[in-house]
Amino acid sequence: MNSNTRRTSRFGRRSGAALAVAALAVSLAACGGESLEDQGKGDGAGSGEGGKGSLVVGAARFTEAKVLGELYAQILRDGGYDTDVKTVQNREVYARELEKGTIDVVPEYAATLTEFFNLEKNGPDAEPVASSDAEATVAELKKFAGPKGLTVLAHGEAVDQNAFAVSREFADEHGLKTLSDLGESGEKVRIAAGDECESRPFCAPGLKKTYGIDVTGIDPKGVGTPQAKQAVKNGTDQLVLTTTTDATLANYDLVLLEDDKKLQNADNILPVVHTEDAGDKEIADLLGKLTKTLTTEDLAELNRQVDEERRKEADVAGAYLEKKGLLDS
Repeated sequence: MNSNTRRTSRFGRRSGAALAVAALAVSLAACGGESLEDQGKGDGAGSGEGGKGSLVVGAARFTEAKVLGELYAQILRDGGYDTDVKTVQNREVYARELEKGTIDVVPEYAATLTEFFNLEKNGPDAEPVASSDAEATVAELKKFAGPKGLTVLAHGEAVDQNAFAVSREFADEHGLKTLSDLGESGEKVRIAAGDECESRPFCAPGLKKTYGIDVTGIDPKGVGTPQAKQAVKNGTDQLVLTTTTDATLANYDLVLLEDDKKLQNADNILPVVHTEDAGDKEIADLLGKLTKTLTTEDLAELNRQVDEERRKEADVAGAYLEKKGLLDS
């Protein structure tokens, strides 16, 4: 899967939930594929040596989810569990399988999963309950997860959410580090994004309302695509919609502007487990070591190694866990 494919697929991940709550997140639904039942073991699937039991880790079909799945599986395997990684078509599939216990653990995104469950329970007109506050969002998520027999484990620093980038030249010329800086500069900007950016509150309307940015139009080149980034690099557009774990910004000499007023929802990464089969404190502690260590920058670099260097997700994950001293055996 190349960078373009990964980004295109990722930005479908949130669409089921965020579309109905008028969130921008055209992002984040895994690309289509076979059902869970049709999938074999991932590259890193295998047995632990401790005989503590078997766990199935679910991973959606895009680079980042597969890397996270391998990170989870390998740290659990090192802790003595037999683990398999199962590649799953999308959230609609793996949420059902997680509730049934067919899979035991999934890496998730706090705000996105919260709104997925919110719409599932309260209908398409449900008032959004996720926010830019990670603690409050996770608290809401736990309210939905508990009755489903799921446990939401602690979130960490790593976050994959919508983000906006400009060319380094444009940033230097106007002294830009934050989206507030861009608004205060008075510069007119055209955004390279999906065409839905024009109406979504986390895109053009939110940039205007929250930051006072003078958005003159949308260039519908897609979300985080090479064409969108090239347009900003060339100066055709001034701002591109992408994500915080975009691994290719440096290739186009682009820099992210900080969302300093917290326009975007808190999509911090966290494990969600089937309580009966994977709710043990030992499992939470093993995954917690990784959660506390993993940063947004780390995840972007792991994505880059898979997408640009064509390394296997299992190899990238294993090398990271070794480097960070997270493996005991």
